[in-house]
Amino acid sequence: MAAKQPISNNQKVTTILVTGANGQLGLTIKELFTNISLGLDFTFVTKEELDITNKAALNNFFKNKHFDYCINCAAYTNVEQAEKTPEIAFKVNAEGVKYLAEVCKESNTTLIHVSTDYVFDGEKGTPYTVEDLPNPINEYGKSKLLGEHYIQENLSNHFIVRTSWLYSKKYGKNFYRTILEKAKQGKELFITDEQTGCPTNTESLAKYIMGLIVNKSLDYGIKHISDNKAMTWFEFAEQILSENHLKNKTNLVKGSKYVTFARRPKRSILKS
Repeated sequence: MAAKQPISNNQKVTTILVTGANGQLGLTIKELFTNISLGLDFTFVTKEELDITNKAALNNFFKNKHFDYCINCAAYTNVEQAEKTPEIAFKVNAEGVKYLAEVCKESNTTLIHVSTDYVFDGEKGTPYTVEDLPNPINEYGKSKLLGEHYIQENLSNHFIVRTSWLYSKKYGKNFYRTILEKAKQGKELFITDEQTGCPTNTESLAKYIMGLIVNKSLDYGIKHISDNKAMTWFEFAEQILSENHLKNKTNLVKGSKYVTFARRPKRSILKS
C-alpha cells in the first residue's frame, strides 16, 4: 500500500472517530483509508477503549476532542443470543446509540451509523426502500430499529446506513469466512435456501461511507447500501466455494429445515 502523503498547510483536516474498530467493518476502513492522502485524521477505538454504553466515558472522551464525523461500527450482532437475552442487545444497539447521538449533538459531530435489513419483516415481495415502514420480527432487529429512532430524535446531522448480510473476506467471524474454513477442512455443509438477501462486502460499505465524508454530503437521513445481487444463503455458499476453487473439497447440501431460535426475515433485499 502506498505511503501516506503529507497534507498541505491550506488543506483542512477532517477528523473521524471510528467506534467498534476491531470489528470487520472498522478493520476494513482502517486498511483502505488510513494510508492515502484524503486529508483525513482517524481515531480508531475498540469497545475496551470506548464503551458506547458508558455515558460518562463517552462524555469524557469527547470533552477535549472534536470530531467532524463519528462512524459507529459498535454493535451487538449475535441474533440468536439477542433473542434469549434481549437486554444486552438493547443496551448496545439502542441505549448506547442514544448516548452516542447525544454526545455527537453536543460536539456538532456528524454521526454515520450502520444499521441492518433486519429492521424489516421480510414479507414484502420487492426490495425494501428507505420509505418502507420497518417491522422487525426478532429482538436484534427491534434493538437496531430503536437505535435508529434515538438518532432521529436527538441529532439532525446523521446518516443511518442500512446494509445486509455484511461480510469481510479478511476480518471477523462471518458467513463467508466460516464457509471457507469448513470447506478447507472438508466438512459437509448444510446451508438453508429459505432466506434471500444481498451479501455485502465490507469494502463496498466502507467506500460508500467514506464517499459521504470526502464529498461532504449533506443529504442526511436513511440510506440503503448493498452489493445488489440477491441470493439465498445456499447460493452464497456456492459462490464462495466457486470463487475459491473449493467445490471438490466439500459436499454442499441444501438444507430446507433451517433450525433457528430467532425468527429471521425470509426476503430482506434492500433497494440501494
